[in-house]
Amino acid sequence: MATALARFGHAVEPAEPSLDGRQIATDFLTMWYAETAWAVRETKRTARVPESRFELDTRLLAAAGEALRTSDYFDAQYRANAYSRALTEFHNHYDLFLTPTSAGPPPRIGELDTPRSLRAVGRTLLRFRLAGAVAKTPAWRRTVVDNLSTVPFTQLANITGRPAMSVPAHRTADGLPIGVHFIGRLGSEPLLLALAHHLESEFPWAYLEPDL
Repeated sequence: MATALARFGHAVEPAEPSLDGRQIATDFLTMWYAETAWAVRETKRTARVPESRFELDTRLLAAAGEALRTSDYFDAQYRANAYSRALTEFHNHYDLFLTPTSAGPPPRIGELDTPRSLRAVGRTLLRFRLAGAVAKTPAWRRTVVDNLSTVPFTQLANITGRPAMSVPAHRTADGLPIGVHFIGRLGSEPLLLALAHHLESEFPWAYLEPDL
Protein backbone atom coordinates (compact mmCIF):
# COMPACT_ATOMS: atom_id res chain seq x y z
CA MET A 1 0.00 0.00 0.00
CA ALA A 2 2.85 2.42 0.77
CA THR A 3 4.23 1.84 -2.73
CA ALA A 4 0.81 2.44 -4.29
CA LEU A 5 0.30 5.64 -2.31
CA ALA A 6 3.69 6.93 -3.43
CA ARG A 7 2.78 6.09 -7.02
CA PHE A 8 -0.37 8.19 -6.64
CA GLY A 9 1.72 11.18 -5.57
CA HIS A 10 1.58 10.93 -1.80
CA ALA A 11 4.77 11.40 0.21
CA VAL A 12 5.31 8.22 2.24
CA GLU A 13 8.19 7.59 4.64
CA PRO A 14 8.91 5.38 7.68
CA ALA A 15 7.96 7.20 10.88
CA GLU A 16 6.02 6.54 14.05
CA PRO A 17 5.14 8.39 17.25
CA SER A 18 7.31 7.60 20.24
CA LEU A 19 5.01 5.31 22.24
CA ASP A 20 5.07 2.12 24.33
CA GLY A 21 2.80 -0.35 22.54
CA ARG A 22 2.55 -2.74 25.49
CA GLN A 23 1.50 0.04 27.84
CA ILE A 24 -1.06 1.25 25.32
CA ALA A 25 -2.57 -2.26 25.23
CA THR A 26 -2.68 -2.41 29.04
CA ASP A 27 -4.33 1.00 29.31
CA PHE A 28 -6.76 0.14 26.52
CA LEU A 29 -7.87 -2.92 28.50
CA THR A 30 -8.32 -0.91 31.68
CA MET A 31 -10.52 1.62 29.90
CA TRP A 32 -12.35 -1.11 28.00
CA TYR A 33 -13.22 -2.92 31.23
CA ALA A 34 -14.39 0.29 32.91
CA GLU A 35 -16.47 1.44 29.95
CA THR A 36 -18.08 -1.99 29.58
CA ALA A 37 -19.04 -1.92 33.25
CA TRP A 38 -20.59 1.52 32.78
CA ALA A 39 -22.41 0.49 29.58
CA VAL A 40 -23.89 -2.62 31.20
CA ARG A 41 -25.00 -0.67 34.26
CA GLU A 42 -26.59 2.07 32.14
CA THR A 43 -28.31 -0.41 29.84
CA LYS A 44 -29.77 -2.26 32.81
CA ARG A 45 -31.02 1.04 34.23
CA THR A 46 -32.44 2.60 31.07
CA ALA A 47 -33.72 -0.50 29.26
CA ARG A 48 -34.70 -2.31 32.45
CA VAL A 49 -33.17 -5.59 31.36
CA PRO A 50 -31.75 -8.20 33.75
CA GLU A 51 -28.05 -8.96 33.73
CA SER A 52 -28.78 -12.45 32.43
CA ARG A 53 -29.74 -10.92 29.07
CA PHE A 54 -26.13 -9.95 28.41
CA GLU A 55 -23.67 -12.35 26.81
CA LEU A 56 -21.33 -14.11 29.23
CA ASP A 57 -18.20 -12.44 27.85
CA THR A 58 -19.82 -9.01 28.25
CA ARG A 59 -20.74 -9.80 31.85
CA LEU A 60 -17.19 -10.91 32.60
CA LEU A 61 -15.74 -7.76 31.03
CA ALA A 62 -18.14 -5.66 33.08
CA ALA A 63 -17.19 -7.53 36.25
CA ALA A 64 -13.52 -6.86 35.52
CA GLY A 65 -14.39 -3.17 35.17
CA GLU A 66 -16.33 -3.09 38.43
CA ALA A 67 -13.32 -4.61 40.20
CA LEU A 68 -10.95 -1.87 39.02
CA ARG A 69 -9.64 0.72 41.43
CA THR A 70 -10.51 4.29 40.54
CA SER A 71 -6.80 5.08 40.47
CA ASP A 72 -6.25 2.38 37.82
CA TYR A 73 -8.70 4.09 35.49
CA PHE A 74 -7.26 7.56 36.07
CA ASP A 75 -3.71 6.27 35.58
CA ALA A 76 -4.78 4.88 32.19
CA GLN A 77 -6.60 8.11 31.32
CA TYR A 78 -3.55 10.18 32.27
CA ARG A 79 -1.36 8.12 29.96
CA ALA A 80 -4.01 8.28 27.21
CA ASN A 81 -3.65 12.06 27.31
CA ALA A 82 0.10 11.59 26.81
CA TYR A 83 -0.59 9.34 23.81
CA SER A 84 -2.81 12.08 22.37
CA ARG A 85 -0.02 14.61 22.76
CA ALA A 86 2.42 12.25 21.04
CA LEU A 87 0.01 11.83 18.12
CA THR A 88 -0.48 15.59 17.93
CA GLU A 89 3.28 16.03 17.62
CA PHE A 90 3.41 13.29 14.98
CA HIS A 91 0.60 14.92 13.01
CA ASN A 92 2.45 18.22 13.04
CA HIS A 93 4.69 16.55 10.46
CA TYR A 94 2.45 13.93 8.81
CA ASP A 95 -1.17 13.96 7.69
CA LEU A 96 -1.78 10.28 8.38
CA PHE A 97 -0.25 7.37 10.29
CA LEU A 98 -0.37 4.16 8.21
CA THR A 99 -0.18 0.68 9.77
CA PRO A 100 -1.56 -2.78 9.01
CA THR A 101 -5.09 -3.32 10.29
CA SER A 102 -4.17 -6.68 11.81
CA ALA A 103 -1.06 -8.66 12.61
CA GLY A 104 -1.93 -11.44 10.17
CA PRO A 105 -4.72 -13.02 8.13
CA PRO A 106 -8.22 -13.01 9.64
CA PRO A 107 -8.61 -15.61 12.40
CA ARG A 108 -10.90 -18.56 11.79
CA ILE A 109 -14.43 -18.47 13.18
CA GLY A 110 -14.24 -19.44 16.83
CA GLU A 111 -10.46 -19.12 17.03
CA LEU A 112 -10.65 -16.21 19.47
CA ASP A 113 -13.60 -17.48 21.49
CA THR A 114 -13.25 -17.57 25.26
CA PRO A 115 -12.15 -21.12 26.22
CA ARG A 116 -14.90 -23.35 27.60
CA SER A 117 -13.01 -23.90 30.85
CA LEU A 118 -12.73 -20.15 31.42
CA ARG A 119 -16.41 -19.66 30.61
CA ALA A 120 -17.31 -22.32 33.18
CA VAL A 121 -15.18 -20.63 35.83
CA GLY A 122 -16.69 -17.28 34.87
CA ARG A 123 -20.25 -18.54 35.31
CA THR A 124 -19.42 -19.85 38.77
CA LEU A 125 -17.75 -16.61 39.84
CA LEU A 126 -20.67 -14.57 38.49
CA ARG A 127 -23.06 -16.67 40.54
CA PHE A 128 -21.16 -15.77 43.70
CA ARG A 129 -20.52 -12.17 42.58
CA LEU A 130 -16.78 -12.79 42.43
CA ALA A 131 -16.36 -12.49 38.66
CA GLY A 132 -13.97 -9.56 39.00
CA ALA A 133 -11.37 -12.11 40.08
CA VAL A 134 -11.45 -13.80 36.68
CA ALA A 135 -9.46 -10.93 35.12
CA LYS A 136 -6.54 -11.82 37.39
CA THR A 137 -6.27 -15.42 36.21
CA PRO A 138 -3.55 -16.51 33.74
CA ALA A 139 -6.20 -18.07 31.46
CA TRP A 140 -8.04 -14.75 31.16
CA ARG A 141 -4.82 -12.85 30.47
CA ARG A 142 -3.84 -15.33 27.75
CA THR A 143 -7.26 -15.02 26.12
CA VAL A 144 -7.18 -11.22 26.18
CA VAL A 145 -3.60 -11.06 24.91
CA ASP A 146 -4.43 -13.47 22.07
CA ASN A 147 -7.36 -11.26 21.06
CA LEU A 148 -5.47 -7.97 21.22
CA SER A 149 -2.45 -9.44 19.45
CA THR A 150 -4.51 -9.91 16.30
CA VAL A 151 -5.14 -6.13 16.08
CA PRO A 152 -2.19 -4.47 17.85
CA PHE A 153 -2.29 -1.29 15.76
CA THR A 154 -5.89 -0.12 16.19
CA GLN A 155 -5.95 0.44 19.95
CA LEU A 156 -4.08 3.74 19.67
CA ALA A 157 -6.93 5.39 17.75
CA ASN A 158 -9.50 3.93 20.14
CA ILE A 159 -7.80 5.15 23.29
CA THR A 160 -7.06 8.64 21.94
CA GLY A 161 -10.33 9.21 20.08
CA ARG A 162 -8.54 9.97 16.83
CA PRO A 163 -10.43 9.46 13.55
CA ALA A 164 -9.23 6.33 11.77
CA MET A 165 -10.27 3.94 9.04
CA SER A 166 -9.41 0.49 7.78
CA VAL A 167 -9.61 -0.28 4.06
CA PRO A 168 -9.01 -3.47 2.07
CA ALA A 169 -5.53 -3.58 0.57
CA HIS A 170 -4.82 -7.11 -0.59
CA ARG A 171 -5.93 -10.73 -0.58
CA THR A 172 -4.01 -13.74 0.64
CA ALA A 173 -3.50 -16.73 -1.64
CA ASP A 174 -6.58 -18.21 0.05
CA GLY A 175 -8.65 -15.13 -0.79
CA LEU A 176 -8.73 -13.72 2.75
CA PRO A 177 -8.72 -9.91 3.06
CA ILE A 178 -5.73 -7.94 4.32
CA GLY A 179 -6.42 -4.38 5.46
CA VAL A 180 -4.47 -1.21 6.10
CA HIS A 181 -5.26 1.27 8.86
CA PHE A 182 -4.95 5.05 8.75
CA ILE A 183 -5.02 7.36 11.79
CA GLY A 184 -5.59 11.06 11.22
CA ARG A 185 -5.40 14.18 13.32
CA LEU A 186 -8.52 15.45 15.07
CA GLY A 187 -11.04 16.70 12.52
CA SER A 188 -9.47 14.83 9.60
CA GLU A 189 -12.53 12.77 8.69
CA PRO A 190 -12.90 14.55 5.30
CA LEU A 191 -9.30 13.67 4.44
CA LEU A 192 -9.80 10.03 5.42
CA LEU A 193 -13.00 9.73 3.39
CA ALA A 194 -11.40 11.40 0.38
CA LEU A 195 -8.49 8.98 0.56
CA ALA A 196 -10.85 6.01 0.90
CA HIS A 197 -12.75 7.20 -2.18
CA HIS A 198 -9.51 7.52 -4.12
CA LEU A 199 -8.28 4.08 -3.06
CA GLU A 200 -11.60 2.44 -3.89
CA SER A 201 -11.56 4.03 -7.34
CA GLU A 202 -8.10 2.56 -7.91
CA PHE A 203 -8.79 -0.78 -6.22
CA PRO A 204 -12.57 -1.43 -6.45
CA TRP A 205 -12.82 -3.83 -3.53
CA ALA A 206 -16.57 -4.32 -3.88
CA TYR A 207 -15.73 -6.77 -6.67
CA LEU A 208 -13.26 -8.76 -4.58
CA GLU A 209 -15.81 -10.80 -2.65
CA PRO A 210 -14.94 -14.51 -2.91
CA ASP A 211 -17.43 -16.94 -4.39
CA LEU A 212 -19.30 -18.73 -1.62
